[in-house]
Amino acid sequence: MIRVVLVDDHELVRTGFRFIIEKQPDMQVLGEAGSAEDGLRLIRTHRPDVALVDVHMPGMSGVELTERVRRARLPTQIVVLTVVEDARFPRRLLDAGALGYLTKGCNADELVRAVRQVAQGHRYLAASVAQQLALSTLDGAESPFEALSVRELEVAMMLVRGKPVNAIAAQLHLSAKTVSTYKQRLFDKLDVDNPIALAHLMSAHGLLDPQAEGLRR
Repeated sequence: MIRVVLVDDHELVRTGFRFIIEKQPDMQVLGEAGSAEDGLRLIRTHRPDVALVDVHMPGMSGVELTERVRRARLPTQIVVLTVVEDARFPRRLLDAGALGYLTKGCNADELVRAVRQVAQGHRYLAASVAQQLALSTLDGAESPFEALSVRELEVAMMLVRGKPVNAIAAQLHLSAKTVSTYKQRLFDKLDVDNPIALAHLMSAHGLLDPQAEGLRR
């Protein structure tokens, strides 16, 4: 039996995924969470085989959740779910430790196939994303975000959601000085000087959900 937890801040999304998964004779949903913080507690408690995790959530993002699960050496494999269909973002998520990447536009068959494959320790990428990854490797096209570390990308995602340095520091368990260093470093690498310019650049390169908080302001 493949044991699964659902981590997404949209209840309707979790309900849909639960309906699909629980129809499978070899799968079981152990629980669901509406935030990454609650999702991490759920994963630590139940140690499921697979966690379906949304990238864009208030508070801790799916990237940070993925990193924490990997650092804690928990047995749970992460399948990241997002509306973003850009090859460069999954590359960063795979660097953070995610084993699977799906867009929320996937059909039920692909969702089930991804869960089964990741539960066996095999990587799964949505077909469209896998194709873009292959093409980006062939044509040598690179995003400026390729220069960022996973931590710098995480700080960038929080900055475009309007989080101040002190709040980011508290959430990531870092000092404000360290976060300020990450902030300045990523600004220098991307040649931007404020969070609004950063948000526009992230959106242009497919790294930001248009519905994310930072673009609703």
